[in-house]
Amino acid sequence: MPKPSRISVVTERGQVSIPAELRKELALGKGRRLLWEKAADAELRVVVLPDHEPRASLSMLGFARRFRATRSTAAWMAELREGKAEAKD
Repeated sequence: MPKPSRISVVTERGQVSIPAELRKELALGKGRRLLWEKAADAELRVVVLPDHEPRASLSMLGFARRFRATRSTAAWMAELREGKAEAKD
């Protein structure tokens, strides 16, 4: 028989409370996302999702950081202008 402190009751609205002991152990706080999966006829599995899950185009921001230039805008503009001057010659 499981410890009584690890038993939850489903409310009228389908909500459950996560036992405090497990919340602390897994560092679950407000807004943390959980994935519920049916494991068997009478068994559910709950997976704690990562804090930050990149979505669509936002995931490109992390990838694009690899190519971030350390030069200033003025330096970029000077280089571009030099290229135009050479092209005219």
